[in-house]
Amino acid sequence: MTGAKALWATLANHGISTVFGYPGGAIMPVYDALTFYPEVRHVLARHEQGAIHAAEGWAKATGEIGVCIATSGPGATNLVTGLADAMLDSVPLLAITGNVARHLMGTDAFQEADITGITLPITKHNYVVRDVEELPRVIAEAIRIARSGRPGPVLVDIPKDVQLAAYAGEVAYPHARPEHPAPKPEAIARAKELLLAAKKPVIMAGGGSLDASAEITALARAWDIPVITTLMGLGAFPSSDPLWLGMPGMHGSVAANRAISEADVLLGIGLRFDDRVTGRVNGFAPNAAIIHVELDAAEIGKIVRVGVPVRGDAVVAAKMLTESAQKLDLPEWRAQIEEWKSRTVTPTEWGAGFAVKSVVDRLRPDDILSSDVGQHQMLAAQLARFEKPRRWINSGGLGTMGFGFPAAIGAGMAEPGVTSIVIAGDGGFQMTLQELATLKMYDIRNVKICIINNSYLGMVRQWQELFHEKRYSEVWLGDSNPDFVKLAEAYDVPGYRASNAEELSGVIDAWLADPKSALLEIVVPHEHGVFPMVPAGAALYEMIETEPPRKQPDLSAEMKAAAEEAKNA
Repeated sequence: MTGAKALWATLANHGISTVFGYPGGAIMPVYDALTFYPEVRHVLARHEQGAIHAAEGWAKATGEIGVCIATSGPGATNLVTGLADAMLDSVPLLAITGNVARHLMGTDAFQEADITGITLPITKHNYVVRDVEELPRVIAEAIRIARSGRPGPVLVDIPKDVQLAAYAGEVAYPHARPEHPAPKPEAIARAKELLLAAKKPVIMAGGGSLDASAEITALARAWDIPVITTLMGLGAFPSSDPLWLGMPGMHGSVAANRAISEADVLLGIGLRFDDRVTGRVNGFAPNAAIIHVELDAAEIGKIVRVGVPVRGDAVVAAKMLTESAQKLDLPEWRAQIEEWKSRTVTPTEWGAGFAVKSVVDRLRPDDILSSDVGQHQMLAAQLARFEKPRRWINSGGLGTMGFGFPAAIGAGMAEPGVTSIVIAGDGGFQMTLQELATLKMYDIRNVKICIINNSYLGMVRQWQELFHEKRYSEVWLGDSNPDFVKLAEAYDVPGYRASNAEELSGVIDAWLADPKSALLEIVVPHEHGVFPMVPAGAALYEMIETEPPRKQPDLSAEMKAAAEEAKNA
């Protein structure tokens, strides 16, 4: 057995059934050894960034580790964005890279890059395997680290001669997952005291609460406390429950942001209070005692002041907080929340919001919705309704354009029995559109691509409109965008298009009913804002609830004369 074969045998022993990757010179022995392990499916992406985002989509949909492979130098550096993305969103990921032979390392050899040095700040851990006898142990340890505690990406770099070296040892098997620390009973007791005395309590659940969905739902109902789910936590609490207030933060709901601003007790579970959630920190939950349930001790007190820190697993903590719970009788708080909820504006006029709502309204409970990054992402997060966790996949912490489409492929391959829908913008889709070839190559039939085409980098344009006096700098795409339907058809992917409200419903029906993966382009007006919105540097209570009216430009004298002439004619 070679080191390369030992790698595949170890992955197979850990139950890794699918890896995403792209071959090259320094990883060639690993790809050669792959031919001896048919139990592991390799998915050839068309770019390493596509491979790692697909691995992220797999991991986010399943909760299990995603695996990707790349060669040295440019292949490895093309993984950097995905590693940073996985680090910020706590995605369990194993990235395997080849490197030049050991005797060439440090000589600026062809396609050499210090990938462990480059990725040290954006991985949970990384390794260079310099001894073939260490290779299976390192792979097993890397998988354990990626999965345990707060999940994250781990990179293993393997020099080419280590891949080729003879290996005579045992193949590694999985480590037992370490148990999470149990919350301290005295912290739980203090948290219960605050909840019992609360007059305006609210629960906020983040991405770290997805696997505690059932327990958090039981906790909220036992105490009768309203629940907010962050962008990463959507699905942790069923949206159909009257206690659900929506998403908080920069484009959060009126009810969520107002409730945070007025709350006297805020119970945060599995979240890190990032800046897009808090707004101006000294204006965040100004009246609230904050209880923070979090596995990662480094996050407790890092951003906001915490009255009761509860370090531990969200499942265990939620169960402990539910024990001997008492329903809170708070009619005035509930009435105020219902008034805030009544301010939700549903898009009814033709535009990006109407288009996104028309698509997400077709979601079934098991369907997966991915998004790219931009206005369409925020609209999807505002308008989609999730009844269970891990049905919403997006790039939250890093905001990576190009993420959505390959992530939808990874999620769709992880769960071939469900429909994997991605909503993308005309800008972001073009960053990873080459993965249409992946759909074709593997005859993937359950991925549905929806492009909201406003001919702009929409979110940047919105900020330029609001904060830069409409100086639209380098955001116009309309004169260079491709014909997306023709582009899809060039990859043997059926294409559909809708340009107005009257035809949209029927086109969506045909797009979803197509037995193959298919692309839908929805052409919408150029200028559209996403609201509510909390301006940068503002507090949540300073949110702009609805889109300001647009001033129509005055007609010039010539245009007025032409209009009058046409009227007379």
